[in-house]
Order: sequence, then structure tokens, then C-alpha cells
Amino acid sequence: MCKSLLFLSVVFFFSCTNEQKTIVRQDLDPEVEQRISDIMAKMTLSEKVGQMTQVTLDVLTKGENPFSSFEPVQLDSNQLHKAFVEYRIGSVLNTANNRARTPEVWNGLITQLLDYALEASPNKIPVIYGLDMIHGASYVDGATFFPQQIGMAATWNPELVNEAGRITAYETRAAGVAWTFSPVLDLGVDPRWPRQWETFGEDPYLCAIMGHHLIKGYEGENNEISHPNQIASCLKHYMGYSHTLSGKDRTPAWMPDNKLFEYHAPVFKAGIDAGALTVMVNSGEINGVPTHVNKKLLTDVLKDQWGFKGFVVTDWADIEYLHTRHKIAPDHKEAVKLAINAGIDMSMVPYNFDFADHLIQLVEEGSVSMARIDDAVRRILRVKIMLGLFEQPYTLAENYPDFASQKHADAARKTALESITLLKNEQSLLPLSKNTRILVGGPAANIMRPLNGGWSYSWLGNLVDEFAGEYHTVYEALKSAAANPDFVTLYEGVTYKNTMEYKDEEVGDLAQFAKKASQSDVIVLCIGENSYTEKPGDLEDLYLSDNQQQLVKTAAATNKPVVLVMVQGRPRLISKVEPMVKAVINAYLPGNYGGEALASIIYGDHNPSGKLPYTYPRYPNSLEPYYHKHAEQLELLGSPTGTHFNPQYPFGFGLSYSSFTYSELTTDKVEYLASDTINVAVKITNTSNVAGKEVAQVFSSDHFASLTPSVKRLRAFSKINLGPGESNVVRFSIPVSQLAFVNEQIQWIVEEGDFTLSCGSENKIIRVKETRQINQ
Repeated sequence: MCKSLLFLSVVFFFSCTNEQKTIVRQDLDPEVEQRISDIMAKMTLSEKVGQMTQVTLDVLTKGENPFSSFEPVQLDSNQLHKAFVEYRIGSVLNTANNRARTPEVWNGLITQLLDYALEASPNKIPVIYGLDMIHGASYVDGATFFPQQIGMAATWNPELVNEAGRITAYETRAAGVAWTFSPVLDLGVDPRWPRQWETFGEDPYLCAIMGHHLIKGYEGENNEISHPNQIASCLKHYMGYSHTLSGKDRTPAWMPDNKLFEYHAPVFKAGIDAGALTVMVNSGEINGVPTHVNKKLLTDVLKDQWGFKGFVVTDWADIEYLHTRHKIAPDHKEAVKLAINAGIDMSMVPYNFDFADHLIQLVEEGSVSMARIDDAVRRILRVKIMLGLFEQPYTLAENYPDFASQKHADAARKTALESITLLKNEQSLLPLSKNTRILVGGPAANIMRPLNGGWSYSWLGNLVDEFAGEYHTVYEALKSAAANPDFVTLYEGVTYKNTMEYKDEEVGDLAQFAKKASQSDVIVLCIGENSYTEKPGDLEDLYLSDNQQQLVKTAAATNKPVVLVMVQGRPRLISKVEPMVKAVINAYLPGNYGGEALASIIYGDHNPSGKLPYTYPRYPNSLEPYYHKHAEQLELLGSPTGTHFNPQYPFGFGLSYSSFTYSELTTDKVEYLASDTINVAVKITNTSNVAGKEVAQVFSSDHFASLTPSVKRLRAFSKINLGPGESNVVRFSIPVSQLAFVNEQIQWIVEEGDFTLSCGSENKIIRVKETRQINQ
């Protein structure tokens, strides 16, 4: 039986491309449900609780303690017995010693572990193994690495994101793993947040589109996750995780429900509609309620209102943290009760088996109902059946000949090329001639670690240069592509220390840097941030580090033109030094092919086409997203801009070596009902002699509303390629329902009134003739 028959498929339209896309309605297949019932009828309470328990691999290996393993990694038979015979656990995650392994090593560990577990299971229930495969199969040595999600978003090209997902799934299966903890569907709404680079940016619509395509890449267009080339996705971190008051990881968010449901919820709802079957929970809290005990979000909304039929997994140790960090439970046992009753189905424990002991006691005492346990286990078994794990518990590398193939590398290169965003290019300094004498400097000039960022061969990305020596750094790529390798020289001036701390820097001889700069035509400074992940990436100052700012000043003082290449996970502020430089390129975290891509764009072999997926702030006290309120851009007397809102570069911005004009923006009507679709057309012309790609972005602005409207909201986009002098009419179909907002009663509503649609330099006013509640 085809496992994808669990869900019925219907069709909807994405207005970014006007393509028909498959949306999955999570209806249950009676045959699958009967199979689950038959299994559960034979399961003991201990077996059921075991299915809800997940531990990390280091717990199951030989080592000094549960937190580390001896090398080479070997499974510990005593620990396997404890996990699978005594506790009957149903899931394992992570790598050992926080480092990547080859597909062959993964195969050896996975097959041994899963075979043992299957043999020990009275009902032959397979283990589901999960890994953070974030921008490629990122814990597999030799795998193809793409740009991080923020770079994928900067391409504004959903097809590239879909292909990245497909290749990631294929190479993850080569390691024997069928489940990834991806995509991140949090909004990258706060540039201080250390996980912004893991997101698709600040806009809900862009995030929803990109998330949909990444999920379909992982799972297949029809979510046939039992296919040996597909994997199960996991939406994280449900929800509001990124919108913290402090900008620091795992800290409280404070926001009204209408904001939560208008901006954050739609992205996760789109992921559910795309067919995702697992969801990971926000490690923080919203309005004083930790999300892991928020029954309203976990059960009432996700499972009941949205009809989610998969399972909900905690993040790392987050049930224990209800006691030790959030302080809402007096002990671990009470934390387990609160979380399970709220709707948690699986606990990422990860270092012990106390969760299982506590949960069995809670059921026996009547504090957790057997119905709640059965619901959780049914959901977990449903996903395991959908994945085909009962028939094929794991896959083997020998059946994946395209692992790390040239065609996979070409896809990663193309994605890196389309992600890189040109933000400044005074006097058309770029592209450079390949005969230009270039001094390459800055801490990201000649190492791979900052090009990849976190979740790259290890959690913090600190092992990248151990694994990625075969790829080109920015310096190596520029030198390789130059007309003469001697035209490109290296002197970093500032370097990153090879530590776990991303802030550690070392300043070199800047006088020597200036001397070398005087012998060059152009200075290319590769600056930004070293790699980090999650809490270790918290910061106190969003400005570029003092050391790197001084390096920019030293370079500018030579009177040589300076190109800034920003290699960074979040937009570090450059307003103090940006006026000193001629060109600025945002590379984000472009992956192993980022050096090649940057060289290709700097030399003009490729035309940049990336656009910012976030607002690049100018000052640390002005971090608003582009969809801020009108009152946040009040006129400021004496200001050169006249307003409070003055970002360094706006959302959706990106330059090209081509030039484009917009004209003839039209709509099929002027007045619309709430049930109508707005058909929009705009003419775009390449007015240069250089072929290039342009992203047409349609925004709406509500003139007046019963709750203060945002200045504008993205409603559609399309990326097109135009030759020199070529014109094209781009068409969009935008449902009027997309103009809705969430009111104080937490209802989606379209209100009667005027809206301005804008695309490029063109504007058009339309009118909605009625007020109506919208079912989302």
C-alpha cells in the first residue's frame, strides 16, 4: 500500500509563481489507523511510554559519561539493553561527540542500533532516528552543503529551495536516516537573535512559500516519505520563538495573540498544509507561559483547529527546563505531567531515562490519562508507518550513487550565486577586471568556517575547516579566477581565533596591512561573524566588532577603493564605516561553494540577483521590520530622512549589474469582493546591455483599518530573467483574502476600504467592497 494515501490532496495557488501546488489535508487512512490499533492493543504501558522517549546517541555509546563517546565510536551493549530492552525507547537523535561522520560510518552505527532495537521490540516497532540536516546533510562528511536558510530566502527562488531539499533528503538517506529537524519556520524578525540565519527572513509570506518548497523537497510533491529518496521534515520552533524581548536565544516573548496569529502562525500553518508530520516546540515562553506547557497552542490550535495528525517533539531537554529554567514545576516529575497534558508527544530527553519513569508513575497515579498516552503513541506510530520504517528501517549508502555528485554540487553553486546580494556599488566599481590587483583581507578571507556557519559538521560549526579543506575560501577562489594568480594577495589584518567562541578575534599588524594595500588596486575585505549556533551566539552589541571596524578604517585611509563582503549570520551594523567603502556585498552564510560564488560575482562572470529577506538596520535602537506601523515612522524634524524609520538597506533590496524599469501596473478590476482574486500585471524592462534576473515584489498597503495597519505587506513575488533590452509582463493572482488581518477576537478579517498595490516604482489603488471574516 502506498503510504502517501494517508492524506488526501487538494490544489491551491501560490501567487509568487501562479503554479498549482499540492496542499495536503491531513485526513486519516482507515487501513493505517487499523494497523496502528492492532499494534497498540498488544503494547504495555512501558512500551507506549518508551515510544515517547528520545535519547541522544552519546547515551548509547562507549564513553566516560552520557555526554561523550570514545573514538572510534562504538555502541555499548549494556546501554543498548537499558534503552531498548528495559525502556523500549522509540527514538534516537544526534551524532556522537558533536561531529560529522561518513555515510559508511553512519550506516554501521544506524544498522547496528536499529537492528538491535527491532530485535528487542516485542511488537517489532522500528526506531525513528533524527538529525539536524540544516543546509544539506550537515552531519555527513562529504555531503553537499547549500547556503543556510537565510541565504536560500535571499535567492527569492522557490525552485532552488525545493531542489536543495530534494538533495538534502537523498544524501540524508544515504546515511541511513529518515528524519530531519528542519525547516526552521520562525520569523527572522529580530536581527539581534542568534538564530536569524536559520530562518527564511522576517516576512511571513516569504517564509511560508520557501518553507513549503523545502518541505516538498524533503518529502516529495505528494509527501511520499516512505520513498527511499525522501525524508520526514520537522517544523520548528512552534511558535513565536524568535520574537523575544531581549533578542537573546530561549528568552521570553511578549506579544498579543493577534500579533502571534497574524505573523507567526501562518508560516507553521503553511508547513502543516504542505504535509509535515512532525513539529518541534519553541524552547522559550510567550507572555509568561512556556510553550511546552501551552495547551492552547499545542492541542487546541495545532491538533484540533489545524487538524495536525503527526507528533509533537520537544526541543533539547526542554521538559527538564520547565523545572530548572522556567521555574513553573517544583520537580521534574511535575514538569513531565504539565508537558504531556499540554500536548507533547515525544520528549527529547536526551541524556537519561527519568522521563519514562516519571511518566509511567503519572499514568499509574491518574495524573496523566491513558487516553493522552494512546493519542501520543498513535501519532508516533502513524509517522513511522508513513515513513515505511516497518518495512525498511534504514537505507544504505551503496544505493545512493549521486551522493556528493557533480550535479548536486552544481545545484549548491547555483543557489549560492543567486543568494549573494549586492547592496552598494558606487561608480559601478563592480564587477572587477580579472587583471585587477586585489588585496584580500578580513577574518573571513581564507577560512571556510564563517562561510558555512553553525550546523556544519558540528553544532557550532567550529570543525568546518577540518572537513572542508577541499573547497575554495574567498581568497583562494579570487586567486584561482584571476587572470594571473599573482594579482591577488592575502593579508587578513584581523583573524578569527579557532575557538568555540565566535567573538574571539586577533588583530594583526595593520601598518603592514596598509603597506600591502598601497600596492593593490582594490581592497576586498571579508568581514562579519564567525560561526555560532543558538545560545552561544547571543550578543550585546549588533555593531560590527571594533577590531573589524578599525580594519575597514585602515583600508579606507589608503584611498584605495574598498569592497566589503559581509559573511555573517545576521546583519551586523556597518553604519559607522559604510560611507568609507565603495561596494558592499551580503554573502550571508553561502556554504562550501560560497567562495567560488563570490569570486564569480566580483569578477562579473555572474550577475548578482539576491534580495534581502530582512530589513538591514542602520542603528541598534531602530530594529523594526519593514511591516512596522505608521506611528513607527513619524516625521522627525531635522532628520535628513524626515522619519524615524531609516534602515541601512530596506527589505527586498538588492542591486544588479543590469538596470530594470517597471511600468504599466494594472489590475483586472478596481473593486473586489472578499471572495475575489486580484489579477495583477506589471511590465518589467531590462534597460541595460547585461542580462540579469529581477525579483518583482507586490506589496499591499491598507489605507485605514479598525486595528492599525502595517505600512505595507508582501503579497506576491516572482523572479524572472531578462536579456539586454528585453521586456516581460509579469502576472500575479492574489486572493483578496490575503489582505486580511487578525482582529482582537483572533479572527481573520478583510475590511471594506482602499488598498494601494505597489510593484517597483508603480502603484495602483483598489477597493474592497465588503467586510468579511475569512477562514484560514
